[in-house]
Amino acid sequence: MVVGRLLSALSNAARVQDREFAYVVWGIRDRDRAVVGTQFEPASTVRQRQPLEFWLAQRLNLRIAFSFREARIDGRRVVLLEIPAATVAPVEFDGKAYIRIGSATPPLSEHPDRQQALWTNLRPYAWEGGIARRFVDQDEVVELLETSAHYDGVGRPKPESADLLLEDLASERLIAPDVGGRWNILNLGAILFAKDLGAFEFGLGRKAVRFVAYDGDGRTSTVTHRRDFTEGYAVCFGALNRHVGALIPSPEDNGSVVRQAKPLFPPAAIREVLANALIHQDMTVTGAGPTVELFRTRLEITNPGTPLVATDRFIDSPPRSRNEALASLMRRMGLCEEQGTGIDKVVEATEEAQLPPPDFRAESAATRVALFGPRRFADLTTEERLRACFLHAGLTYLRGSRMRNATLRVRLGVDKRNAAQVSQIIRLALDKRLIRAADPLRPRSGYVPYWA
Repeated sequence: MVVGRLLSALSNAARVQDREFAYVVWGIRDRDRAVVGTQFEPASTVRQRQPLEFWLAQRLNLRIAFSFREARIDGRRVVLLEIPAATVAPVEFDGKAYIRIGSATPPLSEHPDRQQALWTNLRPYAWEGGIARRFVDQDEVVELLETSAHYDGVGRPKPESADLLLEDLASERLIAPDVGGRWNILNLGAILFAKDLGAFEFGLGRKAVRFVAYDGDGRTSTVTHRRDFTEGYAVCFGALNRHVGALIPSPEDNGSVVRQAKPLFPPAAIREVLANALIHQDMTVTGAGPTVELFRTRLEITNPGTPLVATDRFIDSPPRSRNEALASLMRRMGLCEEQGTGIDKVVEATEEAQLPPPDFRAESAATRVALFGPRRFADLTTEERLRACFLHAGLTYLRGSRMRNATLRVRLGVDKRNAAQVSQIIRLALDKRLIRAADPLRPRSGYVPYWA
């Protein structure tokens, strides 16, 4: 199918030429650009008993949000096909990538120079720089974005004139100039400052944070609260934190390992996990956004995309983010931790409250973090005891010290007379190579994580 090959070829060619879109027009004569009109009607065209757009979309890999548009020029009907540039990999049609060279549409593999140029331009491409809404005037920019949230967050006065405001937003790469005095709102501007993410293109509304609360410990339990935070992340982050915090129980005696913990989950841990979910999600995963689920005894935060570092290295690895501009601006606004110490603070907060250790998991193209309500040491599973030991060893090491039986006893809330139980956990963690002796030649030197 010619149109399918054109979708692949022009999407790839647009990225080679560092353009955000490519176009095909029906109804314009090639040799002299005269408007002649067309009888092509994509909305009613069928291929293999399927609507044309659906048929084409099913055969593209990676999916791109192409669209057909119609207009009349001098009374004649023309059809425009708008094709977004490739973002993370070459776009293929029926399993083969194409490229546009002049009026030809050969396979990309036959032109290694173009293939290399495409990959070169794909590597630095950042989702934040993509266009969320095109060709809007300055009034629409203000209508669509909560610009005050940006200036309140970074601690700067909002420019008084519209022209200076737009120039300033462009300098932050939240918007970019188009032609004719119009503007493009970039993904970074929309995802952080949208008044309504559903007002933007390419499924950005599906990136809204979803909150669900259950009356039990499973997803088959009755849903007691549900809310979608449809504003940009910087706009809704405070409200999201307050909403979650208001629904978390704060019992008088919640049965913590040793002492009371109010509320059920530490607010500092919740804030950091939420911020990490927003920042580190894979924005190219379509149809999914961050989800916050509150169960009777645990809180789970899930974001699209597998982590860039192994989950057992969250506590010590230097920060890495798919969305560097997003992370940088959220740090400037004080919405997340500097220097990648957020997970350290999550572990630290749960230790201080003597709660079960948080669980970091990579699951089916998603990252999930679970915070648990208080339980006695006797009720912790072997896996939880080992995880507490491993995380405590890591946190202690990062503080410039070493884990010992006594420090782990305090962390787990175990009485000194039951020190043998903690020794068993340490031995098992050594066997599983989660920790190691700080100095094998000195038995009392303490323990450090395996990665130290």
